[in-house]
Amino acid sequence: MLHRALKLLRSYHRLTQQQLADRLEISNTYLSEIEKGSKTASMELLGKYATVFSIPVSSILLFSERIDADKPSDRIRFSASQKILKLLEWIDEGEAVGRGA
Repeated sequence: MLHRALKLLRSYHRLTQQQLADRLEISNTYLSEIEKGSKTASMELLGKYATVFSIPVSSILLFSERIDADKPSDRIRFSASQKILKLLEWIDEGEAVGRGA
């Protein structure tokens, strides 16, 4: 789920993968792997995301996938995160259609 949030964060700011990779000081290939979910972003890299996008790391970590199924608060957080991501993906898809992408 975190990889989806990171991709949407980039998309929302209308940055290409290459532009963001340059700002994060990582390769475009590595960024692509993170956004696909095949690699995991380190805390250091999440800190760079926070700096680039001027948001707290805690806001990014809201979308981390680790939950304790026994804790109601974690289940609620996970459910809310999923719904937020789905809404943002829906908005992003609509904007992409509007841009002719």
